[in-house]
Amino acid sequence: MNVNLKLIQRFFECYGSGDLETMKKEILAEDVTWIIPGHHPLAGIKKGADEIIKYFATIAEANFKAELISISTSEHHVVDVHRGWGSHGDHKVDMNWVLVYTIEDGRIKSAQNFAADQHVADQFFWNVWGDRLKPVPQRLQDC
Repeated sequence: MNVNLKLIQRFFECYGSGDLETMKKEILAEDVTWIIPGHHPLAGIKKGADEIIKYFATIAEANFKAELISISTSEHHVVDVHRGWGSHGDHKVDMNWVLVYTIEDGRIKSAQNFAADQHVADQFFWNVWGDRLKPVPQRLQDC
């Protein structure tokens, strides 16, 4: 099995079980970047493993789940298509997402996320988090 494929499968296992510590220590590069598209409180470029782990911990409030549909790999990249869904109170989202990962030295170096319907994703994130969140870098300073 392709080593990059194994890495992304481990990422999904950690994500699904909430094992963010293993994700940080064994899967994400320390200086990883993660691009979250949209115009909502959680959108933007997340920089560094700590910031990305905080992002995943935040979206866990909406009980986000992911189910792989398809995955393809090359020497330095992985593309996954997955169903992602979550809910918080009366607010729900359920759609396909695509992530493009760059793999370097056996770790995720960068990822870019694409939503099947960005407007629906934006509305969900606004409904759940509104404007109560400071940007992640400011939240990290408060820790």
